[in-house]
Amino acid sequence: MSVAHPDYNIAALRARIPALASMIPMCNCSQSPQTDWARDAVERYMGSWRTRGMDWDAWMQEVNAARAAFAALINASPDDVAVFSSVSEAASAVASAIDFTGPRNGVVTTEAEFPTIGHVWLAQEQRGAHVQWAPVRDGAVDPSSYEALIDERSAVVSVCHAYYLNGALQDITGITRLAHERGARVFIDAYQSAGVVPIDVRASGVDFLASGNLKYLMGIPGIAFLYVNPNGAGSLHPSLTGWFGRANPFAFNPRQLDWAAGARRFDTGTPPMINAYVARAGMELIQSIGVEKIRAWHEVLSERLAAGGKARGLRIHGGCDSKTANTAFVVGDSHAVENAMRQRGVLPSARGPVIRLAPHFYNTIDDIDRALDVLAEVTKA
Repeated sequence: MSVAHPDYNIAALRARIPALASMIPMCNCSQSPQTDWARDAVERYMGSWRTRGMDWDAWMQEVNAARAAFAALINASPDDVAVFSSVSEAASAVASAIDFTGPRNGVVTTEAEFPTIGHVWLAQEQRGAHVQWAPVRDGAVDPSSYEALIDERSAVVSVCHAYYLNGALQDITGITRLAHERGARVFIDAYQSAGVVPIDVRASGVDFLASGNLKYLMGIPGIAFLYVNPNGAGSLHPSLTGWFGRANPFAFNPRQLDWAAGARRFDTGTPPMINAYVARAGMELIQSIGVEKIRAWHEVLSERLAAGGKARGLRIHGGCDSKTANTAFVVGDSHAVENAMRQRGVLPSARGPVIRLAPHFYNTIDDIDRALDVLAEVTKA
């Protein structure tokens, strides 16, 4: 029997999210709502900039604190994490470090990837890459596809932890084990899972894992993090680079291309500092609640979404049992449906043929029921 309340003080947390006074945000798969902690973080940066003009050391400390917060979420060391402005940039940096000129030039990826990841690998075809696709069937990637596609020609296997369209989860530990048995590295896009599904990069053995912060990590656009497995980092030399990727960035030597140790060699230019303030605040909020507790509450909300959607005659996209709380409903014009729901006080996320209802730790059972009622209302109007 589903519980009615999560194992944390949801009322206290809801009081620190101003948008809840006027709407029901259900769009965390696209953008999380602003919290008081995020606003306070911005004000800290702005105050520093206003009163000190240039506070470089403090700003860099904040970037490194955000790096450490991401590392803690995935059971990594801060030294194993690089900072980027987007997952697109992080994936491109990884791709630039892989040699596609020899017989091991294969890229195995999936039709479930967010387009930016597919585009990154397709762009490597001009460097000799050969891209193969694991298909999506019935709203998920068939795990058996990897057995057929990964072989001695595969250089990298690139998979999303959760399908952006409907939240279907993949077994990244099993995929990594198979890929490593066949000599391939593994890149994981965890944008739709970081902060809401427990992730342990050491246990899974992945080579790379990236996520941004504007979704379930309660942050803003403009910052992302890349985990690089320390066992293989030293042999990688990304051509997408910058001065922070050097052993000593402050040597200011344009004629010397040396490499920082570990994941730091993947750092590029001056990091997004104000974004790091917000990212740290969001990730520390998630840590203070506990990813396992959030996941448990998400399972309750997901069950309510599925059952309530069916009861209202709504058509669910995909039928995967292992998923995030993101539940997608097939509609006609998803953009028009999103606008109609927004006018009625519910903020969903339109994506292609579906409306996604993606709650988070602050959502209640009443939020779920209201969102479903509104969706049923606008789609049957």
